[in-house]
Formats: sequence, structure tokens, C-alpha cells
Amino acid sequence: MSADPKRTPGCLYLVGTPIGNLEDITYRAVRILGEVDQILAEDTRRARVLLDRYAISRPLSSFFEHNEVRRLEPVLRALAEGRRVALITDAGSPGISDPGYRLVRAAVERGLPVVSVPGPSAAVTALQVSGLPTDEFLFRGFPPRRGGARRRELGELRGYAGTLVFYESPHRLAAFLADAAAELGDRPAAVCRELTKMHEEVVRGTLPELAARFRDRAPLGEIAVVVGGCTRARRAAAADAQAEP
Repeated sequence: MSADPKRTPGCLYLVGTPIGNLEDITYRAVRILGEVDQILAEDTRRARVLLDRYAISRPLSSFFEHNEVRRLEPVLRALAEGRRVALITDAGSPGISDPGYRLVRAAVERGLPVVSVPGPSAAVTALQVSGLPTDEFLFRGFPPRRGGARRRELGELRGYAGTLVFYESPHRLAAFLADAAAELGDRPAAVCRELTKMHEEVVRGTLPELAARFRDRAPLGEIAVVVGGCTRARRAAAADAQAEP
């Protein structure tokens, strides 16, 4: 089936949008956003900034976490009637730690076409600039807010060999880094802030070093944390420790 909105009736387009720099959008994304019958946006005010930048004027409606369930049926009906709908989020790819999964699942269950229009991802961008291995990684999104649950999740990841990627809010970053240092040890890591924006910053070091650096200084902006995996030497040391009487 063609992914061109002129030839594909009743299609849901998942359109990737910039994570910061408004120039990071594809020609295809701009074209499709300008041709669909309706655009669904996590925040219509933020979406309008992007759409105005590229002179896109299409019907715009909100579609976010707290109205997602209520809006499902009207959107599905529009798709079934042959309308072309694009879903965008505040930044990055729809459905990746952002609204969209429920809509995609419902559309798939009803046999309605779903097409991805790929774009930026903060997780992949952070992984690229972290300097840590990229051949195997695990994206965990936002860790639990409560300390106990957060430490349990980190403990469960202790033996994972690949690189770990998390999103975190500025006011919880210090607590997350402290818990990660306690549960995962002195692994290499990177705190990636405001990626692709004017004040982009990547701070690299070990987890204890980063925990100390951000202990009393909450950064601003959107943050991704990349953590090195459990090396063979660490796994061997852990096995030896468990084998000791």
C-alpha cells in the first residue's frame, strides 16, 4: 500500500517532529502535514509554532494523555470514513514515551492503515553523542518517580550488558543519578540536556561523578541519561561475589 496521502485513503500518519531545532524535520513530514485532512497534536500551542514555521494550515485538534481515550472513537470513525489524519507530539516520534500507542493499537485492530513518517528521537540522539556503545541498548523511558520503585527497576537492570537510555525530569535528575550510582556502581554515563537546542549540553563521567555534580544543581530543560552496560568483568565479579560463602 502506498504511503502517499494522495493515494492512501483513511490513513493514520505518525509524523516525527523536531526535538528542539525546528530545522530537523523531513521534506516528507512537511508535505504530509500540509496534505492531511486533520492534525492531532499533544499540545496545539507548541504544534502551531512548528506549523506556522512551515506555513502549514490544516485543521488542528488536541490529542494528549488525558483525552486520548475519549478522542479514540471520533478519530477511528474519521479514518474509517476515508479521512487522512496525522498525529504529532510535542517533540520526537509519536508513541515513544508520548501519546499514540492506544490509537495505533486500535487502528491496527480495526484494519485501518497506519504509516510512520520517521523523524528525530531524543533517545537515539542522546545515545549517539554519549560516547557509549551503540550496538545494543535498552530504552526505558521515564523511570518510576518514587525512590523505592526506581531503585528496584535499576536493580533489575544491573546485569544487562547493553547501554541503558532513560528520560528524566530536571527536578528528579539528582535523585535518579544517586540511585543509579548506588545500584549500578561507577559505570560511565552521560547526561544529555536540551539536545539540538541553543543550550545543548552533554556532561560525561561516571555515575558517582555525575551524581555529585548535579546533587545541588538542578539543570533546566529536557534530559536524557545514557548509562553504560554491565561489562563481562562486572558480571564475572558479581558471579564471584554470589559464589562466596
